[in-house]
Amino acid sequence: MRQSQIKRTTKETDIQLSLDLDGGISKISTGIGFFDHMLNSFAAHSGFALEVSAQGDLHVDGHHLVEDVGIVLGQALKEALGGKIGIRRFASSFIPMDEALCFTAADLGGRAYFVYDVIMPQERCGDYDTCLTEDFLRSFSFNAAINLHVRCLYGQNAHHITEAIFKSLARTLKDAVKLEGDILPSTKGVL
Repeated sequence: MRQSQIKRTTKETDIQLSLDLDGGISKISTGIGFFDHMLNSFAAHSGFALEVSAQGDLHVDGHHLVEDVGIVLGQALKEALGGKIGIRRFASSFIPMDEALCFTAADLGGRAYFVYDVIMPQERCGDYDTCLTEDFLRSFSFNAAINLHVRCLYGQNAHHITEAIFKSLARTLKDAVKLEGDILPSTKGVL
């Protein structure tokens, strides 16, 4: 059962999230329309079932909510992977979105590291600050304990760039969590 359920409540946010790596129905509500669109795209292209109910201090801005969803999604992925026996572990994906081309590579080996090489040409997509994509991904990678590299090779539209990032992350994780056998993918004997 590669599933997890996480709840996180702080003075700034209240988040409930469930994740099933083997698929199912997704339902997402964060109060930030563009972020919901990105998380729905992530769920669709990863093949994961993702349910997110998140409320936060959006009267301030979206930072706390987006960052905390990244924290909870990272914790959920780590928990759902369990002992990581048989997973592929490494994966990468290029995704084009109109004029934009983005790349994501990941190692689910248990050591957190994050590289983000993206320039956003616009500051906002609807009610979403585009700088929050980096915060979301950093929180996600460190809480999932994964090595995550994200790069936009080129693009002129922040919507297309952000969507290509979320889709490339989804495709990368879809491949990395695939089961290929019954051994731990490590020469150290531990992940």
